[in-house]
Amino acid sequence: MSKRRLFILDTNVLMHDPAAVFRFQEHDIYLPMMVLEELDHAKKGVSEVARNVRQASRFLDDLVAGASQEEIEQGLPLPGAPSPQGEPTSGRLYFQTRPTRLSPSIPLPGNAPDNDILGMALTLRQDHPLRQITLVSKDINLRIKAAILGIHAEDYYNDQALDDVNLLYGGIRELPADFWETHGKELDSWKDSGRTFYRVRGPETVHWHPNQGLFSVEESTDFIVRQLYGQEAVIEILRDYTAPNHAVWGITARNREQNFALNLLLDPEIDFVSLLGAAGTGKTLLTLAAGLAQVLDVPCYREIIMTRVTVPVGEDIGFLPGTEEEKMTPWMGALMDNLEVLAPKEGGEWGRAATADLLSSRIKIRSLNFMRGRTFQSKYLILDEAQNLTPKQMKTLITRAGPGTKVICLGNIAQIDTPYLSETTSGLTYVVDRFKDWPHGGHVTLRRGERSRLAEFASEQL
Repeated sequence: MSKRRLFILDTNVLMHDPAAVFRFQEHDIYLPMMVLEELDHAKKGVSEVARNVRQASRFLDDLVAGASQEEIEQGLPLPGAPSPQGEPTSGRLYFQTRPTRLSPSIPLPGNAPDNDILGMALTLRQDHPLRQITLVSKDINLRIKAAILGIHAEDYYNDQALDDVNLLYGGIRELPADFWETHGKELDSWKDSGRTFYRVRGPETVHWHPNQGLFSVEESTDFIVRQLYGQEAVIEILRDYTAPNHAVWGITARNREQNFALNLLLDPEIDFVSLLGAAGTGKTLLTLAAGLAQVLDVPCYREIIMTRVTVPVGEDIGFLPGTEEEKMTPWMGALMDNLEVLAPKEGGEWGRAATADLLSSRIKIRSLNFMRGRTFQSKYLILDEAQNLTPKQMKTLITRAGPGTKVICLGNIAQIDTPYLSETTSGLTYVVDRFKDWPHGGHVTLRRGERSRLAEFASEQL
């Protein structure tokens, strides 16, 4: 029994993940009465938090249904498949059935809900001296208070896509210096529709992912992985978008990562692309240029749909009048700035006005709040500022894609403005990690800023 830990869950854990009570394997869960009280206060509304609270309450109601008071006091078994040895793989769920005995007896300063949970943790530590009692909360200040009182506290880690953001898939891999000597002994090559392919064999291919970019410092030719079969892979020579004669709507790639990104964005076989990068790396400009080329020049898609999370950097400006598109316009400054770059400069005032009307008819701005239940067919869907989305919201949006739709997620995980989201729990990190082995998905992390020398220096030094 002493090997099984007892976890006390804070309210914000259930607000963040309604199924959190099922995520602790063989360990036991304890819910103070104050947590149920706070869940009751937060259940009203149509926000993501309110929906999560109602779902958490339904899970708890299913567990309590039909149980007697004695069974609740002894702990309700959490569902879980038994181990090969026949032992249960899930612990028990305990509810607070007795009042808190604060230790020390002096009342703690601060707000009552936190103090009630801390007092319950102290009481449990006295009642179970041989067990490790852990308070799980996403509230940093509550974890600090717990540490001051000698209570072991942890963040909720189950929602993390990765243990460390430095392990996140980058989409590009450097080939070793002796690659062709070790992998080119049984080399096959062929051409198809003007594209050049190679079939290589060797141990290096085990570490590759579909649609991953490959480059060598010694050689100028870059490749992209097309097919993988264990220690055998098919790679293709990348189209060079750095050359002016291969410009996409007047835009050329300024570095290797941008060239990889344009190859992914213009590939009709790739349905999902994620681009990460700091400010000024060209995420939005490259995406819009590729979108306009595929909507107006080569009609692969009917129109471009752009959306983003409406989380302000500073104070909120309040109510915005008008239609859905008019309300979203202040949030779409990045779209307007990039369209100014992409719009043709020649043709005079009439030509520019006609181009602006054409672009506005093919680019639609939509709000995330009205996405549920929609299906987009043959659309080029851009999710800007995707680092502020939770994994659940990201799933809701990507599953809107119908036949012929391409989804592009843009963001910078170093600029997260949403409470309780971090670099390892962001929905953008989540989809990059989950889509890296899908044959119809691609990802590139843009490293070098190309906005201006001032912006690049500020990004590095400030």
